[in-house]
Amino acid sequence: MQFLPDDLLARIPALLIALSFHEYAHARMAYFWGDPTAKMQGRLTLNPISHLDPIGMLMLMFVRFGWARPVPINPLNFSDQRRGLFWTSLAGPGINLILGFVATFLFIVVFFTEVNPTVVQIMRNLVMYNVYLALFNVIPLPPLDGSKILSTFLPREYLNQYHALEPYAPFLLILLLLSGIIPMVLVPIADLIITIYNQVAFFVLGVGF
Repeated sequence: MQFLPDDLLARIPALLIALSFHEYAHARMAYFWGDPTAKMQGRLTLNPISHLDPIGMLMLMFVRFGWARPVPINPLNFSDQRRGLFWTSLAGPGINLILGFVATFLFIVVFFTEVNPTVVQIMRNLVMYNVYLALFNVIPLPPLDGSKILSTFLPREYLNQYHALEPYAPFLLILLLLSGIIPMVLVPIADLIITIYNQVAFFVLGVGF
C-alpha cells in the first residue's frame, strides 16, 4: 500500500541526504578545528533526525530554499578562530556542491539504464536540492553560513554593526523569499551550475541524447 505520492517519495530522500550532509560537514569541520561542541551534542552524525528543522525542510521542499537545524559551534575553541569559522561555515555549502556534482553522474547513469522512475527522480532531486541548499546558505544574512563567511573578512569596526542585524535577519530572509527576490537571483545561478554539471558529466561518461 502506498501512503505517499511518488513526488514526495522522490523528494524526501533527496532532502534528507542534502540536509544531513550539510550539517555533518559543519560539525566535522568544527571538530577538525578543535571545537567538540557539535560532537558532544550528538550532531557529528549523518542521521537526519539529529539535523531536521521542520519549517526549513518544508521551505526547501516547496519553494526550493530552506535550512536544517544549525549545528552549534563555539569559535573560542578553534585553534585559529577566524580560519576555523571560515572553513566550518564554508563546509556545509561546499559539501552540497560536491554532492550535487556526484549526484549528476548518478542521475545520468540511472536515467540511461531505465531503472525505476522514482529512483531517477530521487537522483534528479538530489542534484537540485544540493545546489539550491548551497546557494541559499551563502546568502550573507544571519543565521545563514554566508553571514559567518562574510564576518571573517569584515574589519572589527564593522562587526558589531553587522551582528546587530541578527535579530531582524530571519524576518528579512523570509520577506525576501516570499517576495520572490531571492529566487529571482539564485534560480538562474543554480540553473547555470546544474547545466555545467550536466555538461561535464555527459563529457566524462561519453553519453548524449
